[in-house]
Amino acid sequence: MAGKEISQKLKTALELGPVLLFFVGYFVFRGDDIVIGGESYKPFIVLTAAFVPLLLISIGVLWRLTGKVSRMQVLTAVLVIVFGGLTVWFNDERFFKMKPTVIYLFFAGALGLGLLRGQSYLAYVMENLLPLKHEGWMILTKRFALFFLSLAILNEVIWRFMSTGTWVSFKTFGLPVLIIGFMFAQGRLFEAFGIDEDDEGSGAA
Repeated sequence: MAGKEISQKLKTALELGPVLLFFVGYFVFRGDDIVIGGESYKPFIVLTAAFVPLLLISIGVLWRLTGKVSRMQVLTAVLVIVFGGLTVWFNDERFFKMKPTVIYLFFAGALGLGLLRGQSYLAYVMENLLPLKHEGWMILTKRFALFFLSLAILNEVIWRFMSTGTWVSFKTFGLPVLIIGFMFAQGRLFEAFGIDEDDEGSGAA
């Protein structure tokens, strides 16, 4: 299936919609436990059970409209199914809260492995979006690896020592803000190691 372009607003809605609905649902329905089939569940557990198919549907719609799904989306879907399923099966919200930790540790580990081999796996994913020289990719990859490791630690601290409401707010808004802030902080690196059209032209000559 050939890739197709869709509006950025629709793409953002499909990618962030399930997370925002989870956030709204938690603060609307939090309170008394919900009894299903004689088993008592916290609203967080019930919302997790609803979040898993909702996320899969949104990824499916995105694939249907664009003809492609990123590796990151596939990985996220797999981990959501695994940790969301464990959360509901064992009626234990800790599994779902650990999911971001596992994702960020995986990213940090994968990037670190590439660095040990003298490669930037980040460049394989983002090269078309950020044309950088090899030195720039290596520096950016090191920073991303440390950043993902920091996010994993931060997620662990928040879900273990703070309230569920605080974690839901952090997951919905805190993480995106930190990621956007991190990217903005790399402005000087992009300027120093960016490849402009003249560089590309001279390299091709």
